[in-house]
Amino acid sequence: MSERDNGFFDRADAYIKLANTQMEKGIQAGEVSPSFMYGLARYSAWFTASGWTNAQDMTDAKDETVKFFVSEFRRMLELNMEDYIQNFDNYVQASEQLQNKG
Repeated sequence: MSERDNGFFDRADAYIKLANTQMEKGIQAGEVSPSFMYGLARYSAWFTASGWTNAQDMTDAKDETVKFFVSEFRRMLELNMEDYIQNFDNYVQASEQLQNKG
Protein backbone atom coordinates (compact mmCIF):
# COMPACT_ATOMS: atom_id res chain seq x y z
CA MET A 1 0.00 0.00 0.00
CA SER A 2 3.04 2.28 -0.22
CA GLU A 3 1.67 3.79 -3.45
CA ARG A 4 -1.06 5.56 -1.45
CA ASP A 5 -0.75 9.17 -0.36
CA ASN A 6 -0.65 10.18 3.30
CA GLY A 7 -4.29 11.26 3.14
CA PHE A 8 -5.23 7.64 2.40
CA PHE A 9 -3.81 6.46 5.72
CA ASP A 10 -5.17 9.47 7.61
CA ARG A 11 -8.68 8.64 6.39
CA ALA A 12 -8.24 4.96 7.23
CA ASP A 13 -6.95 5.87 10.70
CA ALA A 14 -10.02 8.07 11.27
CA TYR A 15 -12.26 5.03 10.75
CA ILE A 16 -10.11 2.92 13.06
CA LYS A 17 -10.32 5.68 15.68
CA LEU A 18 -14.11 5.66 15.33
CA ALA A 19 -14.13 1.89 15.92
CA ASN A 20 -11.94 2.29 18.99
CA THR A 21 -14.25 5.03 20.30
CA GLN A 22 -17.23 2.70 19.96
CA MET A 23 -15.35 -0.04 21.81
CA GLU A 24 -14.48 2.41 24.59
CA LYS A 25 -18.24 2.80 25.07
CA GLY A 26 -18.51 -0.93 25.75
CA ILE A 27 -19.46 -2.18 22.30
CA GLN A 28 -17.69 -5.45 21.53
CA ALA A 29 -15.32 -5.73 18.55
CA GLY A 30 -17.55 -8.50 17.22
CA GLU A 31 -20.34 -5.94 16.93
CA VAL A 32 -18.23 -3.05 15.63
CA SER A 33 -16.63 -5.01 12.80
CA PRO A 34 -19.85 -6.14 11.06
CA SER A 35 -21.23 -2.61 11.37
CA PHE A 36 -18.12 -1.28 9.65
CA MET A 37 -18.39 -3.88 6.91
CA TYR A 38 -22.04 -2.98 6.35
CA GLY A 39 -21.23 0.73 6.31
CA LEU A 40 -18.45 0.20 3.78
CA ALA A 41 -20.71 -1.96 1.61
CA ARG A 42 -23.45 0.66 1.75
CA TYR A 43 -21.03 3.48 0.91
CA SER A 44 -19.48 1.44 -1.92
CA ALA A 45 -22.91 0.79 -3.41
CA TRP A 46 -23.67 4.52 -3.27
CA PHE A 47 -20.26 5.37 -4.75
CA THR A 48 -20.84 2.91 -7.58
CA ALA A 49 -24.38 4.16 -8.22
CA SER A 50 -23.17 7.75 -8.42
CA GLY A 51 -21.05 6.80 -11.43
CA TRP A 52 -23.95 5.53 -13.54
CA THR A 53 -26.74 7.37 -15.34
CA ASN A 54 -29.32 4.60 -15.00
CA ALA A 55 -30.08 1.42 -13.09
CA GLN A 56 -29.67 -0.85 -16.11
CA ASP A 57 -26.05 0.24 -16.67
CA MET A 58 -25.37 -0.34 -12.99
CA THR A 59 -27.02 -3.75 -13.20
CA ASP A 60 -24.91 -4.66 -16.22
CA ALA A 61 -21.71 -3.77 -14.34
CA LYS A 62 -22.75 -5.27 -10.99
CA ASP A 63 -20.80 -8.54 -11.17
CA GLU A 64 -17.61 -6.83 -12.35
CA THR A 65 -17.97 -4.13 -9.70
CA VAL A 66 -18.52 -6.61 -6.87
CA LYS A 67 -15.55 -8.63 -8.09
CA PHE A 68 -13.38 -5.50 -8.01
CA PHE A 69 -14.39 -4.50 -4.47
CA VAL A 70 -14.04 -8.05 -3.13
CA SER A 71 -10.62 -8.40 -4.76
CA GLU A 72 -9.40 -5.10 -3.31
CA PHE A 73 -10.72 -5.92 0.17
CA ARG A 74 -9.08 -9.35 0.04
CA ARG A 75 -5.74 -7.85 -1.04
CA MET A 76 -5.82 -5.27 1.75
CA LEU A 77 -6.96 -7.81 4.35
CA GLU A 78 -4.16 -10.21 3.37
CA LEU A 79 -1.56 -7.41 3.59
CA ASN A 80 -2.80 -6.35 7.01
CA MET A 81 -3.05 -9.90 8.32
CA GLU A 82 0.55 -10.52 7.21
CA ASP A 83 1.56 -7.32 9.03
CA TYR A 84 -0.18 -8.57 12.19
CA ILE A 85 1.48 -11.97 11.86
CA GLN A 86 4.91 -10.34 11.56
CA ASN A 87 4.24 -7.95 14.47
CA PHE A 88 1.85 -10.08 16.52
CA ASP A 89 3.46 -9.67 19.95
CA ASN A 90 3.84 -5.88 19.64
CA TYR A 91 0.37 -5.27 18.22
CA VAL A 92 -1.47 -7.59 20.60
CA GLN A 93 0.35 -6.18 23.62
CA ALA A 94 -0.51 -2.62 22.55
CA SER A 95 -4.13 -3.63 22.03
CA GLU A 96 -4.32 -5.22 25.48
CA GLN A 97 -2.83 -2.09 27.05
CA LEU A 98 -5.53 0.03 25.40
CA GLN A 99 -8.26 -2.32 26.61
CA ASN A 100 -6.92 -2.29 30.18
CA LYS A 101 -6.67 1.51 30.11
CA GLY A 102 -10.48 1.86 29.88
